[in-house]
Amino acid sequence: MRPSRHWTLFHARFQRTLRQRLLLPDAQGILLGLSGGQDSMCLLKLLMDLQPKWNWNLGVAHCDHRWPIDSTANAEYIADLVKQWKLPYFGRTAPSILKGEAEGREWRYQEMAEIAKEQGYAVVVTAHTASDRAETLLYNLARGSGADGLQALTWRRPLSEHVELIRPLLEVTRAETGQFCQDLGLPVWHDSMNQDLHYRRNRIRQDILPYFREHFNPKVDMAMAQTAELLHGDVAYLECVAKEKLALAMKEQLPDEFSQDPRVIAGFDRTVLQAVPIALQRRAVRQFLQIHLNIAPNFAQVEKVTALMSAPNRSRSDPLKDQIVAQVTVPWLCLRHLNPA
Repeated sequence: MRPSRHWTLFHARFQRTLRQRLLLPDAQGILLGLSGGQDSMCLLKLLMDLQPKWNWNLGVAHCDHRWPIDSTANAEYIADLVKQWKLPYFGRTAPSILKGEAEGREWRYQEMAEIAKEQGYAVVVTAHTASDRAETLLYNLARGSGADGLQALTWRRPLSEHVELIRPLLEVTRAETGQFCQDLGLPVWHDSMNQDLHYRRNRIRQDILPYFREHFNPKVDMAMAQTAELLHGDVAYLECVAKEKLALAMKEQLPDEFSQDPRVIAGFDRTVLQAVPIALQRRAVRQFLQIHLNIAPNFAQVEKVTALMSAPNRSRSDPLKDQIVAQVTVPWLCLRHLNPA
């Protein structure tokens, strides 16, 4: 695969997205996570074609999870192709067979972040599309996620302290990447795992989204991706306001009877949060628990503490973690140990 001599509308659209969203500046070090599937092959082709214009330092990484059974053949196939294209290639193999999609994804991102840091790449790019965003929205909706989960798969996020993850294809559907690969005759690897309905995401991809396209909206992928984009803006704003309100609620120092009590971890003036909408109360409470209990609080934990916002004096929650409860001592709402060591 060589850089294209012909400039297509797809190339122009991709470049416009990069410029409008300020995703990949000139002369930046870019490490592409390549699976060999149609989405990542499409992205690689676009990056290679635009490289002379943008002066990127482009490299390719592939992480072999050791599943499915053809994963080794997949890794060898990609290594051979990248060698032919004369791009830097970095392959990693899992030390043991990873269990499930979540564990595989966590390991893969960790490996790519390490490669990027070691080799001096500023960003890691992946080929997630609008279709992936739609699948994630449906998957998280079925799991009972709030707006934070529904807006997942954002354009960019920190991958590590020094490396950023960027997804530049979120305005492109899987059908479009497939057509692009077909038109240009790109050597796509067909992953056998994509047809395995044991994986819930595949069932969404193979059964649910096609049903929506046929019976509700033929452009449902983009519609749901746009919903996720709108939610992302809403979530970012609400998180910012909640952070400000929580800081205001914690502005005053706890009275000596609390600050000198080894059972008390932290607290805030609940009257400040009583004055804001419930959406901000929940977010402020979640931020408070994240900071002081070092947990990712679930819905039930957040609701237990939020319910204390208007509860009578001396009310307290069930244990939230390791015999730690939230308790009201008007006007304060504090986290405290039931049995401190």
